Amino acid sequence: MKEIDLNCDMGESFGVYKLGMDEQVMKHISSANIACGFHAGDPLVMDKTIKMAVKNKVGIGAHPGYPDLLGFGRRHIACSPEEIRNYLIYQVSAIKGFCHVHGAKLSHVKPHGALYLDAVEKKDIAQAIARGIMSLDPDLYFVALAGKKGDMMRRMGEELGLKVIYEAFPDRAYTPEGTLLPRKQPGAVISDPDEVAKRALDMANGFVTAVDGTKIELFVQTLCVHGDTLGAVNLVANIRKNLEANDIKVKPMGESPDHGIKTI
Repeated sequence: MKEIDLNCDMGESFGVYKLGMDEQVMKHISSANIACGFHAGDPLVMDKTIKMAVKNKVGIGAHPGYPDLLGFGRRHIACSPEEIRNYLIYQVSAIKGFCHVHGAKLSHVKPHGALYLDAVEKKDIAQAIARGIMSLDPDLYFVALAGKKGDMMRRMGEELGLKVIYEAFPDRAYTPEGTLLPRKQPGAVISDPDEVAKRALDMANGFVTAVDGTKIELFVQTLCVHGDTLGAVNLVANIRKNLEANDIKVKPMGESPDHGIKTI
C-alpha cells in the first residue's frame, strides 16, 4: 500500500469575514496549512483552526505569506532576504505558540501565494525562507513544489539540513514547464470533482498532465486542495475516496519513514 498526505490551506477567515469551508473540509484531509495573520487569519481564527485540527487528528503546518491582507498574499512584494526571514519567523512563531497552548505539534511550513511562487523562481527568497525555518526549528518540514521546477526550493532547504516535502496541486492547471498556470488565465483553477480526483491519483502515481497535454514526471509526497475553491468539500472528499479506492492511504506528512509515499 502507498501512503500520501492530503493538505489544505486553512484558517483564512479574518474578523467578520469568512473564507473557506474549514469545518467540513477538515474531516477529509490529513494536514492543514494555517494562515498566520499576514495574508489572512487572525489570533481567534488561528486558535479555532488549531483546535479543529487537533480534534480531527490532522497534522498542523504554518502558512506564512507576504504582509498583504488586501491582496490575500497573491501580490509580489519587493522584500529583502532579511525581511522575509524575519517575517517568516514572526508568523511561524504565532502558529507554534497556539500549538503549544493546545498540546499540539507543529509539523511543517508551507509558504503562501506569491511568496511560494517567488521561492520557486528566486534563490535568495527560497534561501531566506529555509533559513528562517532552520533558525526557528530544524525539525519542521519545508514544503516545496514537486518536479524539476521546484528543484531550487528543495536544494535551498536540503543544503541547510531541512527535511523537504514535495507538493503538487490537483485542482490547479500546470504549464508545460511544470509550474502552476497563473490564476488570471482561463482554466487555471479546476473545479470538476472527478477531474480533480483523477489528477490527484495521477500525481500520486508520479505524473501530471500539463495544459498542452504534456506529461510531466513528479515525485509527490503531499497533495494540496484549496479550501476556498468552488465545491471544495466535494473536491477533497472525492480525492480521498479515489485515492483509498486505489490502495493509497492518506496520512499526515512526515509520519512515513521516508517522509512521504512509500510501499508497505
